[in-house]
Amino acid sequence: MQFEAGELLSKINDPSDLKKLKEDQLEQLSQELRQFIIDQVSVNGGHFAASLGVVELTVALHYVMNTPYDQLIWDVGHQAYGHKILTGRREIFHTNRIENGISGFPNRFESEYDAFGVGHSSTSISAALGMAVASQIKGEKDRQHIAVIGDGALTGGMSFEALNHAGISKSNLLVILNDNCMSIDPNVGALKEYLTSITTSKRYNRFRDDIAAVLTKISEVGPNALGIVKKLEKSIKGTLLKNANLFESLNFRYFGPVDGHDVKKLAKTLEDLKHIPGPKLLHVVTMKGKGFALAEKDQTKWHAPGLFDKITGEIKKSSSEKPVAPKYQDVFGHTMVELAEANEKIVGITPAMPSGSSMNIMMKAMPDRAFDVGIAEQHAVTFSAGLATQGLLPFCNIYSSFMQRAYDQVVHDVALQNLNVVFCLDRAGVVGADGATHHGAYDIAFMRCVPNMTVSAPMNEEELRNLMYTAQLPNKGPFVIRYPRGNGVMPDWRRPFTEIEIGKGRVITEGEELAILSFGAIGNEAVKAVQQLNELGIHPAHYDLRFAKPLDEALLHQVFKKFKKIITVEDGCLQGGIGSAVLEFMADHGYNSQIVRLGIPDRIVDHAEQNAQWQNSHYDAAAIVEEGKKMCDGKFTHTMVG
Repeated sequence: MQFEAGELLSKINDPSDLKKLKEDQLEQLSQELRQFIIDQVSVNGGHFAASLGVVELTVALHYVMNTPYDQLIWDVGHQAYGHKILTGRREIFHTNRIENGISGFPNRFESEYDAFGVGHSSTSISAALGMAVASQIKGEKDRQHIAVIGDGALTGGMSFEALNHAGISKSNLLVILNDNCMSIDPNVGALKEYLTSITTSKRYNRFRDDIAAVLTKISEVGPNALGIVKKLEKSIKGTLLKNANLFESLNFRYFGPVDGHDVKKLAKTLEDLKHIPGPKLLHVVTMKGKGFALAEKDQTKWHAPGLFDKITGEIKKSSSEKPVAPKYQDVFGHTMVELAEANEKIVGITPAMPSGSSMNIMMKAMPDRAFDVGIAEQHAVTFSAGLATQGLLPFCNIYSSFMQRAYDQVVHDVALQNLNVVFCLDRAGVVGADGATHHGAYDIAFMRCVPNMTVSAPMNEEELRNLMYTAQLPNKGPFVIRYPRGNGVMPDWRRPFTEIEIGKGRVITEGEELAILSFGAIGNEAVKAVQQLNELGIHPAHYDLRFAKPLDEALLHQVFKKFKKIITVEDGCLQGGIGSAVLEFMADHGYNSQIVRLGIPDRIVDHAEQNAQWQNSHYDAAAIVEEGKKMCDGKFTHTMVG
C-alpha cells in the first residue's frame, strides 16, 4: 500500500531537491518524513523504531553533505529508511523487504547513495576509513566520509579496531555516534555507562557549546593559538568529566553531545565539522522510536513490530481457530529454564539478542546465570569457553549468520580444547524479509569440518528440546544445534525429555525405490512431498538424519544397500553441506547411487517470504516432488491435480 507524502517531502526526489529548502523548513520536512515512515511501516511491515530515531540526523546529513560524492554509511542498516526515502526511493518504498522490491538495508547494487552494504553491525568505521584512505590516495581532498554508528554497534570489537587505526591516519573521517542506549534490546556494559556519564554531566555540557564555537574558528587563528585551543579543550574536558578522553585518547576530535532531534543545530554542526580536518567523532543523542509514543516507551517491542494500527498502536496478529505451533526461539527459551532448573551448571550467553533469541526468558527467571555480552560474537564464544573450563555448561545462542563472525573462536578456543559449549544457532537457513545479510546458509558446511564438533538439527520442537537435553549431559564436547526462524509444527510441544543417541538418525517413512534424506526442519517439506508422491503412485522412504556430524553410518549403509535413487534436502548451502557429506560417504564406501542434492544454491538469495525462498531455490515440497518424479520416470500412474 502506498501513501501520499507531505507537501515538502513529495517534492524531494534526491538530495539536490532537499538542498533547495530553507533551513527553517527542515523541521517540517522531518515531521513529514517521520509520518511517512509510520504510514508505510504500519501497513507494509519492517523495522520501525530505529529509523524514527534518526529522522532529523538523516535530513541534516543529506542537507549538508554532498551525497553520493560524500560517502555515508549506516551502522546498522535498519536505521536507514529515511535515507532511502530521501534518495530516490520514496515512490517504491512500499516494496521494502518484499520479493523483487527494495532491500530493508542499504545495498550497493540498489543505489549509488548506498555506499556500503550494512546488514551486520560494527562495520561502518572500517569501511568509511578504507574509503577515506582511498580518497587520500586519489587526491580527493574535498570528499567527506561519514560513518553513522549506533552505540549498540559500537560495542562490537571491530569498531574499536577501526577507531584505533583511524586515529593514526590523517584521513577525512567523521564518525557520528548515534547514542540512544539501544541496539534491539537495551545496551549493556561499561561503554553504555561511559556514554551516559557524558550526556548527564551538567558541568561539562555547560561548556561544550563554547568549546565547539572556538574550534570551528580554528582557521581564523595562527598555529600557536591552535595549540593553546587544543590544550584548553582537553583541560576543560578532563577537569569537568573524568572519563571524557576515551575517544580523544584514540586521536579523535570529540564533539558533543548534541541533541539529535534539533535538525537545525545538527545541520549547523555538520557544516562546521566539514571544515575541520582529520578523524572526528560527533556524539548525537537520540531517542529510538521518536515521534511515536508507544515506540518511545517500549523500544524493543517496536524495533520491528510487524503490521499495526498507527492510530491505536494495536499490533495486528494473525488469528487461527486451530492451536498454533510456537516459534522455535521460544521453545529454546522455555527449555533453557527447564534444563537450568535441573542442572545448576547451565548458563546462557547471547550477544545482544536476548529478545530475538528468547534468552530473555532465562534472563528474567535466572538473572545471575544468563548474560547479554553486547554485540560481540567473538567475545561471546571465548567467554563461553572460559566458563566451560571451570565446569560450567554454557549455551551460547547466536544467529547462524552472526556466528560467521566468531568462527576463529569456535575453532581455536572451543574445538581445539574440546570444551563442552553448546552453540544454539537460531535463524539457520533462509530467513525471509531480512534477506541475504541474515541468511544462516553456511553453518552446516563450516561446522562439520571442525574436529570434536557435533552438528545437529531438529525436525520439530520436540526434537529441539531433546537435542538441548542431550547436549547438556556429561562429556558431550562442542555441540551445535541449528534451527530456523519462525514457527514450528507442533502445538503440543511440551513433552518429557528423552536422550538422543549422538549420530543417530531416524526413519520417518518406510518406502521403495527412492530415498529422501533430510536434515533439520526442512524435513517437514519432505513429509509433504512424500504424501504428494504417494498420490502419484510413488512411495519413497524418508529418513531424518538429525546429525550432519557424526553421520549415522549404519543408517546410510542401509540406505545405499537398498536404494539406487536418493534425494538429499537441507536448508543450507549445497557446497559442503549434508548432501556433500552423503556423497563423501558414498565415495568412501564404494557405493554407486544416483543422488540429487537440494538446498541453497551457489548464489545470493534475495529477500522474500521463507516459503518463496525455498521455492525459488528449488528445495521446497514441490521441488522434491519434481525431482522424485524425474528419478522415477515412468513409474507414477497419474499426474498431479492443482
